[in-house]
Amino acid sequence: MINILFDYLREQNIDGIFISKLQNVRYLSQYTGDDSYLFITEKGNYFITDPRYTEQAEQECPGFIIYNWREIGKTIPETLKKIIEGMNIKRFAFEGDYVDYNTYSELIKINSEAVPITGVIEELRSIKTHEEIHNLRVACQIADRAFERILRDIRIGVTEKELASKLSHYMVIEGSDTKPYGNILISGKRTSLLHGIPSNKAIEYGDFVLMDYGCSYKGYLSDMTRTVIVGKATAKQREVYNLENRMLEDSKKVMAAGVSAKKVYNASIEVIKDTEYYNYHYSGIGHGIGLYVHEIPFMSPKSNDILKENNVVTIEPGIYIPGWGGVRIEDQILVLKDGNESLTNSPRDLIEL
Repeated sequence: MINILFDYLREQNIDGIFISKLQNVRYLSQYTGDDSYLFITEKGNYFITDPRYTEQAEQECPGFIIYNWREIGKTIPETLKKIIEGMNIKRFAFEGDYVDYNTYSELIKINSEAVPITGVIEELRSIKTHEEIHNLRVACQIADRAFERILRDIRIGVTEKELASKLSHYMVIEGSDTKPYGNILISGKRTSLLHGIPSNKAIEYGDFVLMDYGCSYKGYLSDMTRTVIVGKATAKQREVYNLENRMLEDSKKVMAAGVSAKKVYNASIEVIKDTEYYNYHYSGIGHGIGLYVHEIPFMSPKSNDILKENNVVTIEPGIYIPGWGGVRIEDQILVLKDGNESLTNSPRDLIEL
C-alpha cells in the first residue's frame, strides 16, 4: 500500500507525508498500539512514538525507523521538523481533516511547504485486500455467535445495560479483540432513537429490543443490527418489521460494483413510498467499514459514491416512529463484481422471545 501512496506523492510533487490518524497509521505500518505517527518518504519510513511503545513498534513494524520523540524533540512537531529538515524535504503533506490547530500551527513553522490532503489514504482503505476481507468476515462471524448467546438472556425484567454488557462479554469470549467498541441496545419506545444509549430501563412484555453492535478482530470491525420482540408481536409491529426487512432485501438486490449509492437508497424506499411509514425512515442507510466503523463509501440519496469491487459496507435502512418505537436490520456486505455477499448471517425474520 505504501508503494501506491508513493505514486500519489510523485504525482503531487510531494516529498513525504505525515500520518497521525490512528487507523491510517495501522493500515500503513501494521502497528496495533496507540500514540503513534508516521512520516513516509521514498528515502525512508519513520515511526514516531514514545518509550511506552518503542519495543512493540520494533516487533510489529520492521520496515520503519523507530523514533522515540521524547529523545529527539520536546513535541511531535519538533521531532518531525528535525526529520524533515535533516532530509532536506521541500514539500510534505499532512492529514488536513485530522490535524488539530495547535499541531498545524507548529507544522507551518517547519522550513518546508506543508500541504493539507484529505481522504487519500481513506480511499486506499476503502478497497479491501484478501487479508482484510478475511478479518472482517471473522469479526462478523463472532458477532453472529454473540447474537445466538444474547437471545437466551433477553427476558422481562433484565435491563438494557445488563444486556449490553453481556453482549460485549460474549464477543470477547467468541474471539474478538479485548476492546469492544460502543454498542447500542435499547428497548420499547426507545427503539425510535437511532443511536440510543443503553439505560437502566427494564425489558417489558411486548417490547422491541434493538441491538446495533459489533466487535473488532485484528483491528477490523463488524457492525450489525437485529431487532427482536419479547412476547407476541402486534399487527403493527409485524407490519413495520416486515416492511423494514423488505427495505433491507431490496437494497441488497441492487448492490454490486459500479452501482451508485443513490440507486441503493432508491431501492430501499420503494416498498414504503406509498405507506404511512415513509416519513419515518432515515436516509443514511449505510457506510463503508474496516479499521474504522464509518468509512467511505457512504450510502444516502445525497452521496456521489459508487460501489467498487471489494468495498465492505453496511446496509441498514430503518423505520423510526417517535413515541412508538423503531426497527432496524443491518447486514455487513462484501461488494462483488456482479453482486454481493452478506458477511453477517444471523436470522433476519422476526424473532419472538
